[in-house]
Amino acid sequence: MALYIFLGTLTSAGQKLVHENHNLVVEATSDIQVDGASILGQYAVLGRYDYLMLVEADDNDAVARLSLEMGVRTGLHVETLPAIATGFLSDRSGGDPLDSFTSFQRQVES
Repeated sequence: MALYIFLGTLTSAGQKLVHENHNLVVEATSDIQVDGASILGQYAVLGRYDYLMLVEADDNDAVARLSLEMGVRTGLHVETLPAIATGFLSDRSGGDPLDSFTSFQRQVES
């Protein structure tokens, strides 16, 4: 499964919905069932975005369906970013980046 980051900004309609029900986003996300996608964590954030969510999905289709459901139910405009582990950027073997980190850490400690 791949990791994605949802960055959500409340639309005007979404702001009204959240004002009426402060738990809207939590309640809506607990009710969403999309095959091949799940929300791992969600956070309200300060700054340009209102919410950040960590999502795990089988593929882009599943994450797109989840994003659409989120927007419809919560009034969020969702920007979806695929997350790539930084270990994959330096290791072209395709292995788990944590394995590369562990072997690198052993080399540094030696």
